Amino acid sequence: MDGPREWAREVGVDGLPDGDLIALILGTGARGTSARALANELLQDLGGVGALGAVGPGELAKRRGVGEARALRLLAGVALGRRLAASTFAPRAAFPDAAAVHRWAASRLVPLPHEELWLLALDGRQQLLAARRVAQGGLARITVEIRDVLRIALREGAHGFLLSHNHPSGDATPSAEDVLFTRRVAAAARNVDVPLLDHVVVAANGYISLLAEGVLER
Repeated sequence: MDGPREWAREVGVDGLPDGDLIALILGTGARGTSARALANELLQDLGGVGALGAVGPGELAKRRGVGEARALRLLAGVALGRRLAASTFAPRAAFPDAAAVHRWAASRLVPLPHEELWLLALDGRQQLLAARRVAQGGLARITVEIRDVLRIALREGAHGFLLSHNHPSGDATPSAEDVLFTRRVAAAARNVDVPLLDHVVVAANGYISLLAEGVLER
């Protein structure tokens, strides 16, 4: 039977199953186990390819036949896929309201088992210039520096920007930390004349706009 590399040449990378894609990233197998078998074993242990995004490098490195270098290669592939998905979302798509932000975030952020904060840089017509992840782990549990948010918005040449993060609990109700953080970012953004247009919290039960909630000034 042809290996993943030969099969990729035959049908193209897009035609490969998840296990073969992972096998290509792993490169080789472990003693007595092919790369394809090792990849399928890893998928079975994790519960599917979607779980790769939720596993840290330390935990992944402990899996049989993986190790630190391969763990980092796998997670680099996951990160690249997320960035590609974000950057190819309807180029120059408009984000006139919170519903548009929710449509963007629903497939990207809602399924995640951890919180991620993203910035959507917009041009003067509220069209997407870039989508960039600002932080991962949760606003209440990690430090998000206001200057880091503004640095991204300014670097992308934004006329204004949106923030969005997910609540893995399934409840989109903003926390006190969410509200305080949003107000601090908005105040700092006004000082550099690149306004924060909205902060949309998304979850399995829907979304909540902090602009609509009165946290931000219109």
